[in-house]
Amino acid sequence: MEISPNAEPPVCKVVDYKKFLYDQKKKQKELKAKAAKTVIKEIRFGPQTDEHDFNFKKNHAIKFLQEGSKVKAFVFFKGRSILFKEQGEILLLRFVNELEDYGKAEQLPLLEGKKMIMVIAPKKTK
Repeated sequence: MEISPNAEPPVCKVVDYKKFLYDQKKKQKELKAKAAKTVIKEIRFGPQTDEHDFNFKKNHAIKFLQEGSKVKAFVFFKGRSILFKEQGEILLLRFVNELEDYGKAEQLPLLEGKKMIMVIAPKKTK
């Protein structure tokens, strides 16, 4: 194994190859364990969500964001309720607006099939 190839003469070391691979795997595993894991919590709305339910879910989202988790808010359209796409978008934008102190939106509301999805990331606190 080459230790310092730029030196004059180059410095090399004889090692057991299997042990070298084992040590490399061990280092990678330690790095992976130390890496930050992002937790995503989901909050589901309907297009006709009432004020009390909205506030209840907003309080849960605030708690999740304070813990450092991301919040994935989505409006689920059942059957013909897909006609109320605008209502769903307004609901999500209002949701993000009220959570402005705790987190910021990573993306605008996006319609995927029967769901309109929006992801909110927590604000960094120092």
